[in-house]
Amino acid sequence: MLKDSLAILAVLCLNIVLAEWLNTKPFFKHVGTGLMVIILTAIVANLGIIPASTPATPLYDGIFAYIAPLSIFLMLLGVNLKSLKKAGKPMLMMFLIGSIGTMLGALLAMWMVGGKESIGELFYALGGMYTGTYIGGSINFNAVAIHYGVSQQGSLFSAATVADNIITAVWVIATLALPQIFQKLIPRNKLIHVIDENQTESHQSESESVRPIDLAFLLAISLIGIWVSGLLHNLIPQIPTVLLLTTLALSLAQIPIINRLKGQKLLGLLGVYLFLAVIGAYCDIPALIKDGKLAVILLAFVTILVLVHGLVVFGIGYLFKQDWDIVSIASQANVGGTASAMALARSLNRNDLVLPGILVGALGNAIGTYFGILIAEIMKTSTIY
Repeated sequence: MLKDSLAILAVLCLNIVLAEWLNTKPFFKHVGTGLMVIILTAIVANLGIIPASTPATPLYDGIFAYIAPLSIFLMLLGVNLKSLKKAGKPMLMMFLIGSIGTMLGALLAMWMVGGKESIGELFYALGGMYTGTYIGGSINFNAVAIHYGVSQQGSLFSAATVADNIITAVWVIATLALPQIFQKLIPRNKLIHVIDENQTESHQSESESVRPIDLAFLLAISLIGIWVSGLLHNLIPQIPTVLLLTTLALSLAQIPIINRLKGQKLLGLLGVYLFLAVIGAYCDIPALIKDGKLAVILLAFVTILVLVHGLVVFGIGYLFKQDWDIVSIASQANVGGTASAMALARSLNRNDLVLPGILVGALGNAIGTYFGILIAEIMKTSTIY
């Protein structure tokens, strides 16, 4: 077994490389790089090549303590809230209604599956994680997991991730089919959104031209942000550090010179993948198999949550006579995040809704953690769970 931190870090990075490469292949591309990183590192750790949760290694603690919050901070620096007006009122309205549907769904689903009795002591944290991710994506899932310590429960986190990926994939199919079905049964006028092709392309771009000054500035800002968040938490311990971190990052993101810095997505994603690699290392595969019942319960919980979300967003869309494509893309921005909303808009031949879908997905990144922790705390203090 490798014990040197540099050697272990090299293995984690190679797993990210392999996961990214596999994600380009037809058989694996629907799995997603994040889940593939967890799976590959779980295999390597369970084969005894690198440490799992025991024996402990300082590298894993360092990634949880520094890299994970750094990646969250960096990803949020790209959220420009002023640009949300370009999404249009109908898309924003349906997205926010979908967010309410997610919260209602989480509360109802946790009650239906039995809460603490069926899921365990951290049931409320999982409720918050799923609320966060089905409002704004995986960045919120990870932030809530870090706050409540679920990130160090490898098997639990992995089971939660698997359930999330299964239902997210199913909902992509649903949001592609439902607007076409509803349009035939209950026709609606399609609202054409005026687009700026240059802005759409800039938001879609996966490549960045990065200079050393950009990376150095980004790292300096982010490290100072994490340090300041810690100081503020010491002064106001009632407010979770992750919420202080999120608020500070979003505040800085509204400053044009910071929001325009290149490399946020690049560094942020790399940090997220390293974090997920450690989750994989903490995943005890025999324990995960043994906890098969938990995986089924989580799958049932997530299914109920997303069904309630769907009933709310499509039901309100029906009452307000909204364009079904807008309703569907807003829902997908909630459940699948920015990339899924963009892909769905393209699949529905609604290029005019690509940018609005991306923008409300960014709003989800901004607010998901707040509402995730809110729902977790409601579940934690309620007597019905």
